[in-house]
This record gives sequence, structure tokens and C-alpha cells, in this order.
Amino acid sequence: MIRFTLVCDSGHGFESWFPSGSAYDEQTARGFVTCPVCDSAKITKAPMAPAVARTDRERRLAAEPPTSSGLPAVPGPPPTAPVPMIAEPERRLRALLKAVREHVVSTAEHVGDRFAEEARAIHYGDADSRPIYGEATAHEARELAEEGIEVMPLPPAPDDRH
Repeated sequence: MIRFTLVCDSGHGFESWFPSGSAYDEQTARGFVTCPVCDSAKITKAPMAPAVARTDRERRLAAEPPTSSGLPAVPGPPPTAPVPMIAEPERRLRALLKAVREHVVSTAEHVGDRFAEEARAIHYGDADSRPIYGEATAHEARELAEEGIEVMPLPPAPDDRH
């Protein structure tokens, strides 16, 4: 694994891990690497200092006075600004999908796996017109569309996948 410090075309810096340098090149070329702040796919590697093993570390630690715990003080990594795991555009999309789903669930009748049958009955006037939702196979959905019955998949709740 290799860690790269990356920067987008808007100047947002962040870090990411890749199995290899060529994996970074391939993922970037395909647009899979995006800025977690602005979602830009125009990403470049930022200059990085190489990780070099120090031979004077043991001598320096031995020369430093011990801390209250009796151990030598070891400096931690420099503080960095937190990077959100989900970029703002994705956060807004998830909120919108959740709102759509909540609206459908609260205003329509759940007919379960009888969806295709109920949609046909409503379309052909054999049942009262009403909003419904439920489950249908891809084959059933295709058949409904071929008959001119307008159906739309209900997006899964974003939190259901994570």
C-alpha cells in the first residue's frame, strides 16, 4: 500500500491510500478519485517528503528528558484538518433520496410483491386509482413499461446500504 498526498484543481488537499502507484494512475484516469470537499475529479499528486528512516532517533530519544510517565516524549504527527468521508454533493443527494423515499412510504400504499398485478389493475381501471409501491422483478418492470404503465424504481434508503 502507498499513501499519496493529493490536491484537486480547487486547491483542496487530502490523502488517500492505493495498492500501488499504477493503481493510483488507473483510478485517477477513470475518474474514480475525487476530492472529498468539492467532488472534483481533476486530481494531482502533491509534492511529498519521502519517508526516510532516521539513524539518530535512538540517540535523540535517549538525550531527551523523560515525561511524567517515565518514557521519552515522542512527537506526534502534525495536526491536519479533518476531511469528511462523504463529500457535500453526496451528502445532499443522500438527503434528497431519503426525503423522496419517506414521501412515497408515507403517502402510498405498500402492496408488496403484488406490485405488477396492482399497477396493471389500476392502469386498466379494474382497481381504484391510488399511489402504490412494492416489489417487482426486472422482468415484471419491463413488461409494465411495454404495456405503457408508468413505473419508477424507489431508491433504497442511503443508510440501508451502510
